[in-house]
Amino acid sequence: MLGAGLLAGVLLIGAGCRSAPAGDESQQQQQRRTDTTLTDALERRVELSLPARRAVTLAPNLTEIVFAAGAGERLAGVTAADDFPPAAVDTLPQVQIYPQIDFEAVAALRPGLVLATDQINAPRDAATLEGALATPTYFFSFPSLASIFDAVATTGRLLGTPRRAARAADSLRGVVQRVRQRTERILRRADAERPLVLFLVADETLYTFSEDSYVHALIRAAGGRSATADLSTDAPVSDEFVLEKQPDVIVGAFGRDYDPARLAELHPAWRGVVPAIENGRVYGVKPALFLRPGPRVAKGAQRLAQRLHPKRFGS
Repeated sequence: MLGAGLLAGVLLIGAGCRSAPAGDESQQQQQRRTDTTLTDALERRVELSLPARRAVTLAPNLTEIVFAAGAGERLAGVTAADDFPPAAVDTLPQVQIYPQIDFEAVAALRPGLVLATDQINAPRDAATLEGALATPTYFFSFPSLASIFDAVATTGRLLGTPRRAARAADSLRGVVQRVRQRTERILRRADAERPLVLFLVADETLYTFSEDSYVHALIRAAGGRSATADLSTDAPVSDEFVLEKQPDVIVGAFGRDYDPARLAELHPAWRGVVPAIENGRVYGVKPALFLRPGPRVAKGAQRLAQRLHPKRFGS
């Protein structure tokens, strides 16, 4: 999980996805709305009518999930931090969510459902949305890769595109599974150990991921071992932690044009000691593929495998 101090930065990270109109499936569901009670990721009972005809997302990754589920036409509004898919989100009303939700702006959009995540939104805000504004709010949580893909399917059920969403979720699972199978074959044929990977969110203050994060599964699927898989705190790690762990590879959500020399300059004690520094295995990656728990993490697994096994995995 990311520390609270990083949430604002994560909100600004871009990613891409596309959605076709919900079409016949959505139109059929409109004729059969049903009042029901569901339990969300926070174990809250949410009373709503399904499928919801108008939805507002309170985190950029949830917008991507809605489009992956084929339900983009159901969106009545997104956050001010949303930027993909640009052709769609640029035309939608936007609401501020940081440092706090603009509840009046949400209410003005008249949503039948608000989608939130406990990694960005405060669970206490659900009381305001459901109480004062009478708007059902469904919370997602993303501790694992499976939870991300399950969220795509769940969103389809909430917004009236269950079949399309189920196919999309299965496709994303398949992408990661194929990466996992391929890297396992690479390791067997080379009789090699998995490289130890340190994934960093920032290069000066060493924010990373603690034990309750889907990123460790991404690293595993890509054929590596996460250096922070057993880390129990969200606090940044120290130079001493890195010197002790001796990572073979350092991957940072610094962007693809990142200069690895900067990391060594910021942490001179690593020179001549940390294998990733000495062997030129410091890589910058596109942040959105890893920091937004949404459909594009599947592409993140592919990109990471290419970095960890460049001679064998290919492009």
